[in-house]
Amino acid sequence: MFLVKNFYYTKIKSQLANIITLMNLEFGIISIILMAKGSFHLSLLFIFLAVFFDRFDGMVARKLNIESDFGKELDSLSDLVSFGVAPGLLVYMTILNKLPGVGLSLIVIYILCGAIRLARYNVKEFDGAFYGIPITVAGFLMAFSVLFSNHLPIMFYIILTSILAVLMVSNIRIQKM
Repeated sequence: MFLVKNFYYTKIKSQLANIITLMNLEFGIISIILMAKGSFHLSLLFIFLAVFFDRFDGMVARKLNIESDFGKELDSLSDLVSFGVAPGLLVYMTILNKLPGVGLSLIVIYILCGAIRLARYNVKEFDGAFYGIPITVAGFLMAFSVLFSNHLPIMFYIILTSILAVLMVSNIRIQKM
């Protein structure tokens, strides 16, 4: 019995960071589904929950010494959904849909820049700094800005989306905290 318990404990421990990453992905998916139902404020809450879980998966992996290439890839896929697609759709569906051609183009570019940023991060050797702003930061700022959509002009969202897209693929060096 002890060996069986120990086996399962070891298995769970070895996958704990990935389980946390999957929570991030789950919340991103739930956010998108809620948007489809028109529940934009609840969708926003799930993006914020994804940010919370994304903050801890890497910490847990390093603390338990269970970092892996699989975990890194899974994290990037989760981040693209939770901080690229979900906030992009939220901004489009709540604000930029008033300018269908421009709004849709901007959101697609934002999501593509997020994908490029994540792919670049995955193939670069980490030297203690990020290049371009992390998609988590961009996604959080996009989602957070929706809280003020009744007070900000549509031009603000055009500029914000454009700037965040460019910053994600920029070569700006940001020291990891």
